[in-house]
Amino acid sequence: MEYRGMKKWRPFATLPEQYIGLQEIIDKQVEVTQPVLTEEQMEQMNFTLIEALHTNKQVYLTYYKRGQCITETGSIQFVDSLGGLFVFIDDVFELKNKMRLSELIDVSLA
Repeated sequence: MEYRGMKKWRPFATLPEQYIGLQEIIDKQVEVTQPVLTEEQMEQMNFTLIEALHTNKQVYLTYYKRGQCITETGSIQFVDSLGGLFVFIDDVFELKNKMRLSELIDVSLA
């Protein structure tokens, strides 16, 4: 016997707004504020970026994005100290990422 018009029971499927709200709350809980770096720290990171660029060495790069500190490994392709930009190629996807020096938190040679 078949029941037409009866919907299959799907728990919580009718409340997608709640999922969105919960995800926003979870995201807010893991958010951190961007660390404030000293002039000396920023200068040291700039030197490390330039060294990595000229020696073609891999770097560990930590940057701040949307409330999170993210660390990746890759190589530096371009540094524009005056413009405050650099280009980083990550190891995982080998994608070029144009980033601002102001987003950087830490750089070290791998």
